[in-house]
Amino acid sequence: MGDARLTAVKLLLKMESSEAYSNILLDNALSEQNLSERDRAFASALFYGVTERRMTLDYVIRQNSKIPFEKLDKEAVAVLRTGFYQLLYMQSVPESAAVNESVKLCRKLKAFGSEGFVNGMLRNFIRNGKMISYVGLDEAETLSIKYSCPQWIAKKWQREYGTENAIKAMEASLGAPPLYARVNTTKVSDDELVAILKKEGVQAERNPRLNGCIRLTKAGETEKLKAFKDGLFHIQDVSSQLCCLTLRPIVNETVIDICAAPGGKSFTMAELMGNNGKVLSLDLYDGRVNLIADGAKRLGLRIVEPRQNNAVKFSEELPQADRVLCDVPCSGLGVIRRKPEIKYKTEEEFRELPILQRAILEVSSRYVKTGGTLVYSTCTLSKAENDEVAQDFASKHPEFSPIVQTIPYEGASNSPTRTFFPEVDGGDGFFTAAFRKVK
Repeated sequence: MGDARLTAVKLLLKMESSEAYSNILLDNALSEQNLSERDRAFASALFYGVTERRMTLDYVIRQNSKIPFEKLDKEAVAVLRTGFYQLLYMQSVPESAAVNESVKLCRKLKAFGSEGFVNGMLRNFIRNGKMISYVGLDEAETLSIKYSCPQWIAKKWQREYGTENAIKAMEASLGAPPLYARVNTTKVSDDELVAILKKEGVQAERNPRLNGCIRLTKAGETEKLKAFKDGLFHIQDVSSQLCCLTLRPIVNETVIDICAAPGGKSFTMAELMGNNGKVLSLDLYDGRVNLIADGAKRLGLRIVEPRQNNAVKFSEELPQADRVLCDVPCSGLGVIRRKPEIKYKTEEEFRELPILQRAILEVSSRYVKTGGTLVYSTCTLSKAENDEVAQDFASKHPEFSPIVQTIPYEGASNSPTRTFFPEVDGGDGFFTAAFRKVK
């Protein structure tokens, strides 16, 4: 596992000095390294785990270090984070291995002066029963350290959704996220796909609460599966699928997906329409438009028409549509378990987002026919980006009436707006608001 640990530490150091997303960094590194399947899995678990639990790990380092955290070498910090992570959260790693391999990492990273320091700190931590003390911390600070969640998010969720929901959301933001796929119902049934995937060695089961949705475990690299290449499914979280069902597109309609890349929602809507009608799948960047085109071709969804388009500028070239999905760029607080680096952004970095979201919703509404449906959605848990944007739009547009779009999902509220929580609904944190253009 030596190389796996070294890969993880080098990636953690790289992420400290770059703006790249964790999943992109990891994918690039693993494709360049000649690691065994087991080592790849270990490197991934360690890299994601440390990224996810960084606030807890840094608190532990501060508690156990005689040297102020700010004065520690960055290599020593990265090694200590991985060492403490293994001791606290990786039961399969013997304590001695966690310590000895951490010391070896110092040598491999040429941080020779840190070997004794790292060794002593990790051994003392084991000797003291691997205890984390929360003495002297208030409730928000304790939650923040316990769930490795910034205080501003902890306080925001408590204020907006109540303490119980906030704690559940923080718990759900840790650990490996579930992997869901949408069945390409134009080619195969749920049961047929489950059987096909089992033959390929993938554990797959139907989602008992949602037809057309299956959960995959031990799937490995899904792109390499024959069933994937044959266009029998695409990867899409259950909440994202529910968003498409909220729009409720039907056969022979014209549908516009405003911010569509990488295309999952466009694909699901085309499948719901039985591959009959038109789905205009729009994105700002050509590269992402090509990504949508590749996915639609693989799935055999001829009604998906990818186009380059700027969501904040009205386009005379686009038709009036029966249904418009406006899934806007957002803070992503509902998908922290997939992109843990989101947690380390500041509240200020997200402050301007509602301005952009309102602008996109405003333009999107102009493409809706009278009698047509508009759905606004995000993958975040934030009232400023969700409920407040929807309420503001409704107050300024009497021609749009909030409507209840029933969805075939047990427990879904009968309300024009819905907030999906990971621990309740099984998918990512998500928000939808539905409107009908009445005049």
